[in-house]
Amino acid sequence: MTRFRPCIDLHAGKVKQIVGGTLRDDSAGLRTNFESDRPAEYYAGLYRADALTGGHIIKLGPGNDEAARAALAAWPGGMQLGGGITAENAATWLEAGASQVIVTSWLFNEQGHFLDERLAVLVETVGRERLVLDLSCRADADGWVVAMNRWQTPTELRVDENTLSLLGETCAEFLVHAADVEGKCEGIDAKLVAFLGEHSPIPVTYAGGAYALGDLQTVQDLSNGRVDLTIGSALDIFGGSGVRYSDCVAWNRNHAP
Repeated sequence: MTRFRPCIDLHAGKVKQIVGGTLRDDSAGLRTNFESDRPAEYYAGLYRADALTGGHIIKLGPGNDEAARAALAAWPGGMQLGGGITAENAATWLEAGASQVIVTSWLFNEQGHFLDERLAVLVETVGRERLVLDLSCRADADGWVVAMNRWQTPTELRVDENTLSLLGETCAEFLVHAADVEGKCEGIDAKLVAFLGEHSPIPVTYAGGAYALGDLQTVQDLSNGRVDLTIGSALDIFGGSGVRYSDCVAWNRNHAP
């Protein structure tokens, strides 16, 4: 069954909801839907109280380590952690309380070439079950291509059946943000959700474009319940008006296996 999975997106030490396609190194043109006056640990504590498992904390750039550690301390073992993860620091974040680490950019060189040897080192360092691969992507004429560096830089790695099959043997889950619709609250990438539901050999969470509670049912139908959904900017706890957080909690309780 499709589950709602919560998130905490951190930018400059604050909990924010950002239009994903506007993220840049220099913050020029950055569009922020919401900036919370509550600390990251407030949200982690909320998710813990409501028994929402499998959520993720994403550090969007520098200046977020302190906030991330506070959130992990509020719910040790309760959330995944991504953003700047490497083989050198992955174990440190697991020790800080992350259930799993999420990695993307470190697995590519500057030209976007996938580095199999780095993935092998990471698997050896933390183990497959503690690793989530972020295959966040942008659409092109032939489907989808993984984007690195906060979704700024397209890589050579396609999100296709072969990629999902090969990488599915190295990690516990996939996290897939549809970067073209992330933060826009204008609808999910239905083709991508259906594709992931049909071809992913391991659990996968999709994020991007959700704007109504009915999106949970839509993802359930499109993926035959094989893809989970993260809702961010549309949630009332993030300043949105499309989805009530309490309804997402109720969805998970009513659809528990």
